[in-house]
Amino acid sequence: MIQSFNCILPHESPVALILGSLPSVTSLGQQQYYAHPQNAFWRIIETLFANGAPCTYDERIELLKQNRIALWDVIATAQREGSLDSAIQPDTVIPNDIIGLINAYPSIKTIYLNGGTAAILFKRHIAKHLSATVQIIPLPSTSPANARMGFEEKLGKWGVIKNDS
Repeated sequence: MIQSFNCILPHESPVALILGSLPSVTSLGQQQYYAHPQNAFWRIIETLFANGAPCTYDERIELLKQNRIALWDVIATAQREGSLDSAIQPDTVIPNDIIGLINAYPSIKTIYLNGGTAAILFKRHIAKHLSATVQIIPLPSTSPANARMGFEEKLGKWGVIKNDS
């Protein structure tokens, strides 16, 4: 079973939550969210919040915290061979307590879903229990597996998160 990381929470009450599906093999090995060098997530965050300046992992986390953005995964644990979301075995998925997080931090007004799998799993396990006051915004996957969309197009769609900070 693969286990997700703990939720990263800002210093002040979060206004937004970014949800992925489940950490990749590379991320698990480095114990860092979005550690695969071809994953565009941190490059997007650096472009939006640090004028594109490369940052260390700790600085990247600090960018999220300064902008009151929480980071987590839809899945708490699941069985998966390799890193591809398509290899997640659906009957083994146990979701994170996202409803508990939203209840603990009612300041979260927007949830951004990183990719199609996160969106599908969120809809299947979480959405029906969520208050209608929280806006859900699916975004294109930042994974290198999403090669049909280039960085600039991903960045354009992900730019919406800057409105919450």
